[in-house]
Amino acid sequence: MTDQAVDTDGARLSHDPAEESGFLGRTRELKELRADIERAGLDTLSGRKAPRARVLLIAGRPGSGRTALAEELAAQVADAYPDGVLRARLSEPDGTRVPVERLARDLLTELDRTAPPGADEDDLTEALRAALAERRALLLLDAVADAEQVDALLPDTPDCLAVAVSKGPLTGISDVRPCTLGGLDTKSAVELLSRHTGSVRITVDPRAAEQLVELCQAQPAALTLAGGWLAARPQAAVADLAKQLHAENEEGSALARVFRLVYGSLPSTAARMLRLLSLAPAGLVDPHTASALAGCSVSGARGTLDDFVALGLLRAAGSPLPEYEVPDWLHGTLRRLAHKHDRPAELQLARARMLERTVRLLQSCRAVTETDSPQAREKLLATPRDLRFPHPRAAAEWLRARRPALLAAARLAVADGELDTLARRLMSQLVRAMVAHFGTRAAAPDLYGIHRLVLDVAERRELPREKAAALLNLADLDARTGRTAEALVRYRAALDAGREADDPYATGRAMESVGGAHLELGDYDRAADWFGRALAQRLARDERADAARVYGRIATAHTYAGRYGEAVRAWRAAVAGHRKGGDVAAQARALSELARVQEYAGRPEESLRTCQEAVERARRAEDDRLQAALHLRLADTYDRLGDPTAAGLERSAAERMLREDPADACEIRSTVTED
Repeated sequence: MTDQAVDTDGARLSHDPAEESGFLGRTRELKELRADIERAGLDTLSGRKAPRARVLLIAGRPGSGRTALAEELAAQVADAYPDGVLRARLSEPDGTRVPVERLARDLLTELDRTAPPGADEDDLTEALRAALAERRALLLLDAVADAEQVDALLPDTPDCLAVAVSKGPLTGISDVRPCTLGGLDTKSAVELLSRHTGSVRITVDPRAAEQLVELCQAQPAALTLAGGWLAARPQAAVADLAKQLHAENEEGSALARVFRLVYGSLPSTAARMLRLLSLAPAGLVDPHTASALAGCSVSGARGTLDDFVALGLLRAAGSPLPEYEVPDWLHGTLRRLAHKHDRPAELQLARARMLERTVRLLQSCRAVTETDSPQAREKLLATPRDLRFPHPRAAAEWLRARRPALLAAARLAVADGELDTLARRLMSQLVRAMVAHFGTRAAAPDLYGIHRLVLDVAERRELPREKAAALLNLADLDARTGRTAEALVRYRAALDAGREADDPYATGRAMESVGGAHLELGDYDRAADWFGRALAQRLARDERADAARVYGRIATAHTYAGRYGEAVRAWRAAVAGHRKGGDVAAQARALSELARVQEYAGRPEESLRTCQEAVERARRAEDDRLQAALHLRLADTYDRLGDPTAAGLERSAAERMLREDPADACEIRSTVTED
């Protein structure tokens, strides 16, 4: 299935010798770090229990193996932290600081704790500390930008441990001694080379190997590049590479010099693809991303990406999909090379191709869930095979695995402060795909972030129409997750933006939503008033179907307030509106609600007649579930009227309709009982 959007044949992307032989070197550093865990801190020496988790700092430049050391330390001490290792990257590959709000939410997700989608940074960090209060967990905080990030995420319990990875010291966090990394010891560095070259070339010329280690300053990333260069040239001796590096000018670090040699040996098409990977969102690349950036086939892109892994230019991302990471040390270099060798228009076009490919994959990801529709099936079959998912489960796996890159793509799409057509399409398709596979409630935190991106751009660019749409979407998420008061504030702001944009859809939708929020808050008079305003606009624009629906909402507000006469009149207006619009199913539902209100008002005979009329409309609309619910309501009404025989017949009719689906039967019985 390598020509499909998801390769489900396996997750192994490349051969990594380090996975077989384990971690190399750093014995002294590991010993010091482990001793530092048990070291008495200033609080302990003064007789007080440490109030927070101990922080260990591993400091070193990108390419020094700092993250690998942190992972090895975590593996060695894992047994002491039975609640597991929580991982977070605190800066993007380009060095951009990741907001604490996003970090805290992601860590809460790892802990299977949920927080309201609109919660602010303080709420989220407090929830994180509460979640860790009774746990023994290890936090591995990679690519730390500043001490404030670590301090905000630090658990208020000495039973947890935080391992921070940074370029340098973190001033502001007390009692932290950095473990600063230099190069590997010579023996470990030579062994790292031999993993790529094989032992023979090292054995025949050990002095050349030691010279190469010295030229690479024993830095793991530089040694990996050197080993990859030699592995790609089986006939080359270690001394050949050492001579070439020695002949290089000494400008830049050892890593930069080895990279220039490796990069210079690439074919022009591969070198161009490598440069363009600097545009990959969050530094995460899959074959589709590389294919779109470079304008080549997906299979060709995957082959080139695997070659890059073998050369040490990329690493496998540990994803269930074919996915790769651009190392932190390489990202800035590639970006500078791209600006030097590729025209701005070419970079812009490559970015557009990548985002357009993402949009099409998201469309396919959503469409595979809609195969009940003949039109959707036809559209899906018309999709190119390499953009098609074999089944919904594969699409969901792709969406889940690519989530960080997709959210980063959304941020990239609006990074220039614009909301062009491509950015709008990307946001829309990402929202629809997440809702289709995960549901609104489960996807709410991510959806909230996407709509916030749109809102930020709309406010900066003074785009009232887009601002109204973003506020409505955010308010809907607040309302669906129980934050009704917050939703009401956003709906009112959306109404103001809609009026400023002279957008009748946004204003009508906002007025109706304001009414819905008041209804949820139990303010039935204000709810009816706002629904009335929305109705007036619908009637003025001759939007009959929407007007009929709003009549129903007005009736609901009157019902909750106990004004049954006004509710009956509103439901009759809703029935008349649906009748004029020819919507038989909507008529049946409105008649069903009318019957309910008539029963509340103590008019069972009228309720019985209305309910019978509703059954007939539901039959004509072929709505079996509604028919069954109405039969059960008729049965209850007959019981109240003292006619158990008729009640039994109605219940039998409902049972016959639901016999094939007991779950529906239970749900409908529960609904009728609650009503």
